[in-house]
Amino acid sequence: MRHALTAVLAAASLSSIATAQTAPAPATPTAHSALGAAVAKDMDGLMTLYRDLHANPELSLQEVNTAAKLAKRLKALKFDVTEKVGGTGVVAVMKNGSGPTLLIRADMDGLPVVEQTGLAFASKVRTKTPEGVETGVMHACGHDTHMTAFIETAKLLAARKDAWKGTLVMILQPAEEVGKGARMMLEDGLYTRFPKPTHAIAFHDAANMAAGQIGYTPGYALANVDSVDILVKGLGGHGAYPQTTRDPIVLGARIVTSLQTLVSREQDPQDPAVVTVGSFQAGAKHNIIPDEAKLLLTIRSYSDETREKLIEGIRRISRGEAIAAGVPEDKMPVVSVKDEFTPSTFNPPEFAEQMAGLLKSHFPDGRVIKTSAVMGGEDFSRFYRADKSINSFIFWVGGVPAEKLAAAQAGQTSLPSLHSPFWAPEADKVIATASEAMTVLGLDILKKQ
Repeated sequence: MRHALTAVLAAASLSSIATAQTAPAPATPTAHSALGAAVAKDMDGLMTLYRDLHANPELSLQEVNTAAKLAKRLKALKFDVTEKVGGTGVVAVMKNGSGPTLLIRADMDGLPVVEQTGLAFASKVRTKTPEGVETGVMHACGHDTHMTAFIETAKLLAARKDAWKGTLVMILQPAEEVGKGARMMLEDGLYTRFPKPTHAIAFHDAANMAAGQIGYTPGYALANVDSVDILVKGLGGHGAYPQTTRDPIVLGARIVTSLQTLVSREQDPQDPAVVTVGSFQAGAKHNIIPDEAKLLLTIRSYSDETREKLIEGIRRISRGEAIAAGVPEDKMPVVSVKDEFTPSTFNPPEFAEQMAGLLKSHFPDGRVIKTSAVMGGEDFSRFYRADKSINSFIFWVGGVPAEKLAAAQAGQTSLPSLHSPFWAPEADKVIATASEAMTVLGLDILKKQ
């Protein structure tokens, strides 16, 4: 999920899943159906694939080996496979008569995080980010479980062609973590070079739900994500003679404080929003007032109207505080909205409830629950935004071992979030549940009429 690089390097998570409705931890998922039995039969091989993907992560836009090894598996399943779509993306198409076109997506990229899970197959990969920062690389957001379940779903659906009609489009997407991959695949002709979907589904592992539990959210499910830079200009000088300067640090501090009123005093409390200053960079020595300071912000919202209101408010407050500080016109703060915007993810409510109903009827024991929207971001949203006639649905699959969740609920411990160097989902339950769930949905969407 989307992150700010500085936050990730500090092992913080902007995409950690927010509070889901509290529900009892489900019983260990069992093979209660023919599909479940088929997945269970494949689990040894799936876990081998998972461990390989986990131990060999690749950063955004560098998923070359990951894409190649998974493309090979899709070709073996008799999909028509095209590689290097939108950079390292993979599109696999299986046509099976006339009918709907279903897109199923998994994301491939890892994160610049040094793994500290203690797993025997923990990643030891080290590399440099595009910014030149040396770092470890880890699947700290669970994309390795996404890809493994994706491959099993492709296998299950390919083996059941007599049960469905239509076109299956399986895509492996790069660069979700930097909010670019879905856009790059669309710009490279995903909806023109390949069959355009009538339906799109995906899942994400969850770091606050019991392993094997499924969560869904009708309507807005995840937020708009914007990264904003504010360059605060001033006039530097000696710290002993501040009267000869225009101190950008003091001005920056005023801006930080005033920005908090955008949510607390200008935003409807029933329309959630977040304005967080994640970095304040200025100066190099105790007794020198610098010429400039730089603020790095993350902005979260659901509606496009709220997004524009927040961005306008940031510009207004930055300029207003500068005027109040006596900064001349040629040194007004510069507000830059970065191009790595991720739009909010929307599950059309009627379709979401329909998909949830299918999952509830298939999985027993209350394993499917409705969850609250979160302020994390997911560029799966772009596949729906590109054509809102598409029925789109993303859901959660819990990855927390039941005993750890119970201990956390009792206040005995805390849980690592997504993007944490300690996040290690109970992968077999995530993979088994997600594979079965996506196959159930796929068979219904493409069912013979």
